[in-house]
Amino acid sequence: MLSRARTGTFLTFALAGLLTGVWVARMPALAGKFGTSEGEIGIVVLIWGLGAIVAMQVLRGVMARAGSRDVLRVALPLTALSYAGVALAPTYGLLLGAVALFGMTFGITDIAMNAQGSVVEQAYRRSIMSGMHAGWCVGAMSGGLYGVATAAAGLGFTTTVLVAALAAVPLGLALGRTYLPDGYPVDSGAVPAAALPAASGTGRAARRLPVAVYLIGVLAFIAFMTEGSIADWSGLLLHDELHASQALAALGYPMFELAMLFGRLVGDRVRMRLGTRRLLTGAGIGTALGMTAVVLAPSAPVAIAGFFVTGLVVCTVVPTTISLAGTAAPGRPAAAVAQVGAMGYGGLLLGPVVVGFLSDATSLRVGVGVVIVLALLIAAGARLLPLRSFADVSAHSPEAAVAAAEAPRAAEIAAAEATQAAGVASGASGDDPNGTHPEPIAA
Repeated sequence: MLSRARTGTFLTFALAGLLTGVWVARMPALAGKFGTSEGEIGIVVLIWGLGAIVAMQVLRGVMARAGSRDVLRVALPLTALSYAGVALAPTYGLLLGAVALFGMTFGITDIAMNAQGSVVEQAYRRSIMSGMHAGWCVGAMSGGLYGVATAAAGLGFTTTVLVAALAAVPLGLALGRTYLPDGYPVDSGAVPAAALPAASGTGRAARRLPVAVYLIGVLAFIAFMTEGSIADWSGLLLHDELHASQALAALGYPMFELAMLFGRLVGDRVRMRLGTRRLLTGAGIGTALGMTAVVLAPSAPVAIAGFFVTGLVVCTVVPTTISLAGTAAPGRPAAAVAQVGAMGYGGLLLGPVVVGFLSDATSLRVGVGVVIVLALLIAAGARLLPLRSFADVSAHSPEAAVAAAEAPRAAEIAAAEATQAAGVASGASGDDPNGTHPEPIAA
């Protein structure tokens, strides 16, 4: 069950990344369909992001009550359907409405899949969140390649997005059968129930999240702000400041994403080896060094290499903040992930705006250079985070690391033995109508 849930959550990240990748790759086709200016397309993107943030905040309570599994089973297919609405919108005004709905459903899917990733991670008792986010990179790159292929084939925005949306609906429904309930680690015995402190108080006090969640959210805000700034301004920096051709300038972001994928594939092992605090500190310093190389680059190839180094080290920050959120509010992982996710999306929207403002006032190099400051804030902020995750125990204890890796299997064996014992007791008391006893279950 655990391996199936892990695979299903990974594919959920990949599917969400694919929808985003298609959306980004065919943005020029969207502008051509409605004859919009760059400013009007900017409004479209802004409304999408605001819709996601509003949904995250408003439905945080729903997430806490219903749990990530039930929410994700509904939200993922609805995201695909709302995506089809974006494809079919006949006017710019209706497009804005469809994009707002798409942003809201996507925002709910985003926090629900991250919360589900936290549930699976807690069941495994070791860091796997970076691997989940690697699924996003795979999906985003696949969506981009699909967008390139459809553009080369002469397909318009409507056909391209509609095909992706209709294919995503049955996939989303099928993936819903793989998710775990939010209480799975406790129910399966992976974490003793007594080890999880219950929420104290009633009413508003019980609903208030711990301060640690907001500290993690600040770090997520900075991390998302960093990634968003690089995504939106890398091409212009290469083209306008370093005089690269459009084709060469377009390589900056794909190289950044490719490095993110590589880094996330090994990020969980690095975190278990070093511990969370050292990982985040190193990621912040490494990002600052990589972006310093970008800002001071004498040529486009050097800058592209800097983007690659930056992606390789910054890639672990967002998954780690989501993982920390899942443990910062025991018993309420979905609500904590929703809060951190909403704060992160705020940084994703604000980052490009700040870079644009500074670029207008000074230069594009100085504007992009703000990422260096953000990266150093990540390194400094890592020292302030309260850490109590299994990754930080395992980082200093090889025996604990082995025990954490074996916990999922031990939990399943314990659950099977409990079921067997219940059956034996039932048969011994005469409750078994056949008077038989179950055979022993092999471990």
